[in-house]
Amino acid sequence: MNAHDWTMRYVTTFSTEIFSLLNSIIYFHKAIQELQRAHDSLSFAAFLYAIIGGIGTMLLAIFLSTAESWKPLFHRYIRLGLTEYAAAISIITFIGLPHIGELAILDKSTLNVSTSFKPTNPERDVFFVQFWHLPIKWIFAALVPGLIITVLFFFDHEVSSIICTIDRYGTKKPGGFAWDIVLLGSTTALCGILGIPPANGLLPQAPLHSESLMHTEKEEIRVLVDGEMKVQVKEVKRVHEQRWSSFLHAGAILIFVAPPFQYVLGLTPTSVLAGLFLFMGEQSLSVNPILYRLFYLLTPASELPTLPIAVKSYRGVHIYTTVQILVTVVIFIVTLTKGAPAFPVIIIALVPLRLLIMNKLWDRETLRFVDAWACREGTPEDDQDRETRLGEDAEASQSGSPEV
Repeated sequence: MNAHDWTMRYVTTFSTEIFSLLNSIIYFHKAIQELQRAHDSLSFAAFLYAIIGGIGTMLLAIFLSTAESWKPLFHRYIRLGLTEYAAAISIITFIGLPHIGELAILDKSTLNVSTSFKPTNPERDVFFVQFWHLPIKWIFAALVPGLIITVLFFFDHEVSSIICTIDRYGTKKPGGFAWDIVLLGSTTALCGILGIPPANGLLPQAPLHSESLMHTEKEEIRVLVDGEMKVQVKEVKRVHEQRWSSFLHAGAILIFVAPPFQYVLGLTPTSVLAGLFLFMGEQSLSVNPILYRLFYLLTPASELPTLPIAVKSYRGVHIYTTVQILVTVVIFIVTLTKGAPAFPVIIIALVPLRLLIMNKLWDRETLRFVDAWACREGTPEDDQDRETRLGEDAEASQSGSPEV
């Protein structure tokens, strides 16, 4: 049994949905921070364009991501290309726009890039941190933040991979994800030796990736109608995984971190970066069930969808959703304090909270309706019912006596 099976077998969608919502909020917050920096460093006219550029980058990316539904407009492969590279096309567009016409005279806030092959910190002459000169006590002290980063990255990777392999996408989690952890650990160690922050971003496997690879296909199925077999055409959505995108992305990163292409990277306005954050936050939020249950809170009772017969009312569902939102807000506030490195501990603590406490506060059928195991079929309530039935059967078999 590998680490994934052992650690994630008890995780439910209660925790993964909160973690996904937290990532969306962090993306939105990062976008606002970029625009705040633009406000502090640019003229008012340039700041207004920065807002336009950020929102425009997001809206164009969202618009292009729907290209597959534009049928019959354009050839199918053109629509697929626009859908899969919506963010890249939008970024390139809004990198070029500020250099056209009267926009070119506006002052700009762009990404800081190095102009030479040396550490950007003026106090360092070499790339490698000379850790062999550090006192022994500081080496052992570094084990604490190292452990926290390990827990964060492991949980971040595991939850994000779960989100990308939900039933909606019809994908499975193969062994390649384990190699992703190996690669992540290796790059994190290398970043530590180089004295730079770990090179892992939020949601290394974002739902955005699965969404871009999801395509609609027509499938013929045979059904029995009035005693006669008939063929019906049904539209199904499938995720077509391929390796070219990842390979090309990695190649582009390698090219643009080296001169002279690094200069081109330096032309990117920070407002475009803000727009990318907004787009990624929106894409993650749009597939989060919390959002749809939040809409239920704002919907008149007479307009709500019909619940399963076993669920008595929406009251428990609304309270469940409210608790998820409040917990997410609390964790986000923690990330803004000095205690930010400890927030993964709170995420992990949600697992026993759900299994040991919430099942005593919520109706079982309500929990069965809103929650489920994240990595396997069924719900915690299904497992409890199965264990109860097995126990009852065992007692019945032991208490039974042979007939005379």
